[in-house]
Amino acid sequence: MYAPPASLPSSSASPLSSVAPLASNHEQPPDEMPAEPVKQTTSGKCPTDMVYVEGTYCSKVERKCLRKELNKPNHIEICHKFAKATKCLTAEEPRSFCIDTYEYPNQPGAHPPWMVSWYDAQSTCQAKGKRLCYESEWVTACEGTEHTPFPYGWERDQTACNVDNMWIEPRIKAMYSNDADISSKELSRLDQSVPSGSHDKCVSGYGVHDLTGNFDEWVTSDQPPEDKSEWAGLKGGAWGHVRNACRPMTTSHPPDFSYYFISFRCCADAAGAAPYKPKRGKKAPQVPTADRAPPPRVEHAPGPSKKKVQPENLA
Repeated sequence: MYAPPASLPSSSASPLSSVAPLASNHEQPPDEMPAEPVKQTTSGKCPTDMVYVEGTYCSKVERKCLRKELNKPNHIEICHKFAKATKCLTAEEPRSFCIDTYEYPNQPGAHPPWMVSWYDAQSTCQAKGKRLCYESEWVTACEGTEHTPFPYGWERDQTACNVDNMWIEPRIKAMYSNDADISSKELSRLDQSVPSGSHDKCVSGYGVHDLTGNFDEWVTSDQPPEDKSEWAGLKGGAWGHVRNACRPMTTSHPPDFSYYFISFRCCADAAGAAPYKPKRGKKAPQVPTADRAPPPRVEHAPGPSKKKVQPENLA
């Protein structure tokens, strides 16, 4: 059975999680690099490797769950089927932005990096002339124009995205080892991911792939700090049997946390649109611009489990 990790102490962070925020009077560090120039789409709104999203976001929605599961190992409730209606309890807010079509490195068939912190992800996005997505942007891209709870519709489908894989117990010391040979072997042993874009059905109404399942993705929160996450959060639910839907966000890990199924994708301001700035969230710190997410060294990974976790205690 899949069980998400408890928050690990900062001292357990991987070697990649070495990017610190910049003080306002901090000089540029020696490893800082200029952002890569981006090529624009024919419309001129977004780079060619990104999807343009123009829609609305509701900060508080009401949905009726028709079939739910009390998942005891993870202490969570998973809704498997929603009524086909979404009621917005607040004023809808416009969103206009660009988002990567795939998880980083944003290429079909690629393997997303693992063991990246929020700092690593933000630095790397900046190196591409982009930034991490705000949570509301991520949700808007995931729910699509129909505002569905899953990127593909109203009912949870374990065949649509890479989810519900059987739990593999991690060896924590090996995973966080400073010896690349040891850590790579352990990370590969745990790796149940699929190459980006492998699941044709795992795409939102806007055309964004792999938003739920596969890897958890770092975002910047629009809301005041919750739990330990401060200005950060994790979206998508990775490849396990968890709440692989558009709305849930994990807030139990600090921004310097890294883990074997955590990765990211980038967003960017759309050309001609006013940049979105959240009014409620805690302002995220500035970070150096640097590539902090090298391709992972994968050695004989098992991939998705043939047997999938089946829901229990359905109501």
